[in-house]
Amino acid sequence: MGTIRIGISGWRYVPWRGVFYPKDLPQRAELHYAARIMSTIEINGSFYSLQRPESYAKWYAETPDDFVFTVKGPRYITHMRRLRDVEEPLANFLASGVFNLAEKLGPFLWQFPPNFKYEHTRMQAFFELLPHDMTAARKLAGRRSLAFMKGRAQLPTAAKRVLRHAVEIRHESFLETSFIDLLRKHNVALVIAETARRWPMAHDITADFVYMRLHGDKELYRSGYQDKALTRWARRIRAWQGGAEPSDAIKVVDKKPPKAKVRDVFCFFDNTDIKLRAPRDAQTLMKKLGIASPAK
Repeated sequence: MGTIRIGISGWRYVPWRGVFYPKDLPQRAELHYAARIMSTIEINGSFYSLQRPESYAKWYAETPDDFVFTVKGPRYITHMRRLRDVEEPLANFLASGVFNLAEKLGPFLWQFPPNFKYEHTRMQAFFELLPHDMTAARKLAGRRSLAFMKGRAQLPTAAKRVLRHAVEIRHESFLETSFIDLLRKHNVALVIAETARRWPMAHDITADFVYMRLHGDKELYRSGYQDKALTRWARRIRAWQGGAEPSDAIKVVDKKPPKAKVRDVFCFFDNTDIKLRAPRDAQTLMKKLGIASPAK
């Protein structure tokens, strides 16, 4: 069976203290606590700035053996450079110690801003640059800025393993066949992102895994999910896990996805500005799917 992992986007939020986290829990123990309730968490700090090798090593040590992190790519690449001339920034990111997560490293998430429009040539160049195995990652990380990364670089050392990538779009211009074809060519997942109808949501399966981000169904970042909505998402997840598609799939391309007997599914809750509903909704969805907490 493909593995279903339900989690949250980030783990350090002040409003969670005394609500999701016990009142007397030290801040330094929050990841340890959350990782024993859910089997995956998105690292969001990497979106805002390069993290350090020692941070990734610490996060690895604080989580159970079967835990998986996904890592959000830097906004410097997606929002500031807007995918132009990004070979060195991408090399810096890959050399920043992210591979200290070792076998706990899951997909990389690349989120584009709402005003970023689809350009086939630019997207194709970016996808061709992304490494899909450790050999390619080491080669690209070797092109880092030696001056900028001095004292904070750690190159990947692991042997053979596959690297996965997912992209979250926020502009309607991406809803066209050539983009879906491009994603499938490079085995990059189109993020299934629910954003209270603020930005496009498509269910096209473009890779050998599924990546979901649930930001709220009625009000962006604010609304929690009702039981009926979570039941609907659980049904869809089971279909995707089994290599099929749900009957209510919203698709750009009206043809079957790449063949798969099973698929891994990653689903992250990022609803409410103060993030209070995310852990609760994640745990409810886990129960509907019969998924137990990884450890206590």
